[in-house]
Amino acid sequence: MQPDTTRLRLAAILGLSAIILGSLGAHGKVHDMVVAAGAFENWKTAVSYHLPHAILLVILALAGKVGGKRGTWAWNSLFIGVLLFSGSLYTHALTQVKWLVYVTPIGGVGMMLGWVLLLCARWQPRG
Repeated sequence: MQPDTTRLRLAAILGLSAIILGSLGAHGKVHDMVVAAGAFENWKTAVSYHLPHAILLVILALAGKVGGKRGTWAWNSLFIGVLLFSGSLYTHALTQVKWLVYVTPIGGVGMMLGWVLLLCARWQPRG
């Protein structure tokens, strides 16, 4: 089995963005803006979920299709979950748009579903 190149690239972009957003939130104007808005804890939470899940997505993409359909659905669920969970926290921290707080738990459920799907995946040895 070959790694899933598209998913690997998307996961790499997610990892890169975690590093960039983490450093922006820790230094300079973005940091000052987020702290002034009282949203620094939200930013830190977003980064703390974003980066490890990006790493997991890289690993799953490298595994290719050895997890079967559930492995593929797990990747999709985790990816969308990170986008919704961390993305809504980052955006809320920057904009203070109130309705975004309703998106965050949907992303959290997506990540939880991804982990459950990994648990239930039928892992096959590479052949």
